[in-house]
Amino acid sequence: MKYVVLVPDGAADRPLDDLDGRTPLEAASTPNLDQLALEGNVGLVNMIPPERHPGSDVGNLEIFGYDSRKFYTGRAPLEAASMGVKLGPRDVAFRLNTVNRDADILVDYSAGHISTEESHQLMQELIEGLEGTGFCIYPGIGYRHLFVMDDGPDDLKTVPPHDIMGNSIKEHLPTGKGSQQVCQIMDRAEQILVESSINTERIARGELPANAIWLWGSGRALSLPSLKEKYGFCGAVISAVDLVRGIGRCAGLRIVNVPGATGYLDTNYKGKAEYALRVLQDENFVYLHVEAPDEAGHNGDVGAKIKAIEEIDAKVVGPLLNGLADLGPCRLLVTPDHPTPIKLRTHSRDPVPFLLWGHGFEPDDVKCYSEKSALKGGRLVKHGYNLMEYLRGNGSLQ
Repeated sequence: MKYVVLVPDGAADRPLDDLDGRTPLEAASTPNLDQLALEGNVGLVNMIPPERHPGSDVGNLEIFGYDSRKFYTGRAPLEAASMGVKLGPRDVAFRLNTVNRDADILVDYSAGHISTEESHQLMQELIEGLEGTGFCIYPGIGYRHLFVMDDGPDDLKTVPPHDIMGNSIKEHLPTGKGSQQVCQIMDRAEQILVESSINTERIARGELPANAIWLWGSGRALSLPSLKEKYGFCGAVISAVDLVRGIGRCAGLRIVNVPGATGYLDTNYKGKAEYALRVLQDENFVYLHVEAPDEAGHNGDVGAKIKAIEEIDAKVVGPLLNGLADLGPCRLLVTPDHPTPIKLRTHSRDPVPFLLWGHGFEPDDVKCYSEKSALKGGRLVKHGYNLMEYLRGNGSLQ
């Protein structure tokens, strides 16, 4: 049996007046997803536990089959695992965003989706310019980086920068024991970045400067039982997002790099499907994550979100179905990790629609894949981590 998990990150949404009361998922043309819904099982799942913040870290951990209330230690440790950074017992990891601020307002969580090349140069300037010892910076992709402190504070409350765009920075700084040290590092970094020639050039081109950093998502190393132990799955994770790759690595999966996979709207959709099918030639499991709908949601761009969903349907789902037909018995799970509503421009904890299709799943009465059709189907899964059990064939959805 071959198993595929497809995660269109943040694809779920809420009805929009501009779409005549429809969601982007309803407005998008998705013939392949609708065909799967017609032939499989569709329902809603409470992906985010009440105790957890509605983030991609928690949502994807649940989809992988792990109860986030037991295993979650923070977002940054997942990204550290993805980057091959081994955290010591005293280390505390932070996600480091290059951001744009205007006085006390956080304007953009990604500094205008700064390029990896520019961002790496800025990280090198911070490595050279920040005084003191006891911390390391590991450059990542685009605006996403890793900051590790030796014996750092592990009981901080931090806020994701994409949750506070357009809001006061002072009102959302880290709090808790040790927060003053973290805030001082952010202040010192800003002094270095505002003087960088990289930002001078960005301003001259009419682009947002990456004139500050934001440290968040802190935590210590986590340990997970492997998916092979839990379900007998052997395979790979395909994602351009460090935290998803990190969960996969901690779960015992290989990380597959797809050329042109950006973690943004211009990602290589077709390539992701092609590489997923390659994995399934020799192994039995692939976790395929596409970030694009989430980015469109954070940008409040309904047109881009609809396009991203349509690209996933045409260039990922369609080719996957064609390829799976030659691989024998198979099962497919499709589910977002959380909604990213256009109106909110950040994540919510609303239930998300899931779809189970393939060997052993008999059709239900749902005819298409959307939030509304999933609700009408009357099926609600209480915990996100249960979906992997259903995919594996353990337990009944009824």
